[in-house]
Amino acid sequence: MTVWSHYDEAYKAIFNATQALASVKTDLTKLEFTWNADGTIATLKAFKGSEALYTLTFVWNADGTLQSIARS
Repeated sequence: MTVWSHYDEAYKAIFNATQALASVKTDLTKLEFTWNADGTIATLKAFKGSEALYTLTFVWNADGTLQSIARS
């Protein structure tokens, strides 16, 4: 049995969410990431060509679990 850390679970959730988002917008051409100092994802920006379509902002709890994702 594999033991997953909170980060592993969060990254699996992020991967699944980005796959779902990408399948909705089939015209995505680029994903751009920014990272927090602790290695967690801070933002994900989706592009169509040079046009930014949306940004996802990730908020993390102190224990390393994902608290929320906001789209702007």
